[in-house]
Amino acid sequence: MVWTRGAARRTLRRMPIAYLTRKITFSAAHRYHRPEWSEEENRRVFGACHNPHGHGHTYTLEVTVRGQVDPVTGFSVDLGALDALLEREVKRVLDHQHINHAVPEFAYGRLVPTTENLLVYLWPRLSAGLPEGVTLHRLRLHEDPSFYVDYFGEQPEAGV
Repeated sequence: MVWTRGAARRTLRRMPIAYLTRKITFSAAHRYHRPEWSEEENRRVFGACHNPHGHGHTYTLEVTVRGQVDPVTGFSVDLGALDALLEREVKRVLDHQHINHAVPEFAYGRLVPTTENLLVYLWPRLSAGLPEGVTLHRLRLHEDPSFYVDYFGEQPEAGV
């Protein structure tokens, strides 16, 4: 907020807020599998996503950030900084990888690399790397043209 002086009185003027979305794509393979389950149970729950060799997608990730519009530049976020963050935390880690093998959190027996879990994994990494004054508002991950998941960083409440 900015205090401005006008006609011998102080008024509180809020800086405009903008929500900016950047889209990136990456291609990756994954397999849904719970090692503690039988093959039959894995096949029943995960279907074709349980293929022993995995299967792939060309994902589209939408990253929406919230920031104040700078009165001098007119920008709400430094796009160069955002692009560098997405390159480092998304492209270098996930693009042209088998997620179960490339990302320790998704190794067999750990998190199943669902669209939802990928967003939960990415949220703290992207949120922590944003420029000062910019916050992560939403992640939307498209697995294909007919399916996507939105995540707003919600964590379960204690005791739930």
